Amino acid sequence: MSKFELRSKAHSLSGVTYEQSLLASTALAPSLLERIGGSEGFRTLAELFYARVFADASNPWFLGIFASSTKSEAVDNQHRFLVQTFGGPELYREKKGKYTRLVGRHANYKIGPPAAERWMHHMERAIDEHEALKGEKHDEAREFLKMYFRYTAYYIVVASEYMRDDQLSGGTQLDSGRIW
Repeated sequence: MSKFELRSKAHSLSGVTYEQSLLASTALAPSLLERIGGSEGFRTLAELFYARVFADASNPWFLGIFASSTKSEAVDNQHRFLVQTFGGPELYREKKGKYTRLVGRHANYKIGPPAAERWMHHMERAIDEHEALKGEKHDEAREFLKMYFRYTAYYIVVASEYMRDDQLSGGTQLDSGRIW
């Protein structure tokens, strides 16, 4: 399947186009990295998100997706990824290697549309709770960030269906490039 077909399927499931998903990193001035408070602002977002995820006792099937990581590892990985994705230093690359391999790092988990929706439930609330993103002047930034995450969550769902065993990285199998 081509990347254009994957993008089309992700759009049909998420309601967000690939182009819309890029707005959080391309259309804001000041940048999202600046608005959120730099690296520490993204750490706060990851902490808010994972506090919700790890407290989600009503959905043990969802929490099971995160069973191979501690909360602090999950926060650190997401923080590093977000800082790098939104224009900061290449923190994720320093820890995980040259390529983000976002789909490959999630492919060992059973991530379908219900998991993407549950993930978005927690992320949207974390975004809304983030002090640096509150207020009308940040409405557009919050909306763009939610579109980025919604599209990406469903892209992972779609692309995971087409992963080969030799493309997997992390998850329930040991990733030889993983640095704890």
